[in-house]
Amino acid sequence: QVQLVESGGGLVQPGGSLRLSCAASASIYRINDMGWYRQAPGKGRELVSAITRGGSTNYADSVKGRFTISRDNAKNTVYLQMSSLKPEDTAVYYCHADAWDGRSWSYRYWGQGTQVTVAS
Repeated sequence: QVQLVESGGGLVQPGGSLRLSCAASASIYRINDMGWYRQAPGKGRELVSAITRGGSTNYADSVKGRFTISRDNAKNTVYLQMSSLKPEDTAVYYCHADAWDGRSWSYRYWGQGTQVTVAS
């Protein structure tokens, strides 16, 4: 079992910045990909950004150039630095961590979600 604890959400004005963190609990499993999804009111969950254990990243087109994902493998922690925030970035942000047993089993764990509200 892997538990994810998110932090860093809140209310910010348009153009402002926030940094989200998500720490995975210690586990016998290897944590491979980590990332962030978001879900706005009345919409489905969408990928924001993801990062492999080796540091390769991908971003949704809507956040490219504004958001930066990073991770600390020693701490099993993923970060999302969000800048130039827009009202349309308002959503609940969920982190995920993909655990792997080194053989054939893998499972995606999810955080509890953290609210990000961009408004003046």
